[in-house]
Amino acid sequence: MSLSRESDEARHEPLAIPYRELSADALRGVIEAFVLREGTDYGETHHSLEDKVQQVLRQLERKEAHIVFDANTESVDIIVTHTLRRRPASE
Repeated sequence: MSLSRESDEARHEPLAIPYRELSADALRGVIEAFVLREGTDYGETHHSLEDKVQQVLRQLERKEAHIVFDANTESVDIIVTHTLRRRPASE
């Protein structure tokens, strides 16, 4: 009988990582990966990579966004605050 790895292991909730605990280089790398991957529509104005990085950094500082580590996928991402709300226990 073959069981999938997913059924053998518990699923873990993403873990919030305080951005201040990352080195400057690691933080920059996480933010750059996020803005390069996101494909956000900035309208008709052009924003440089540096502008986008600074915008995300300000969101992290204002706690409008958070860095999270997902042990299930072994990946790091940045999510906006409202997506961190806990799901009801009945789900």
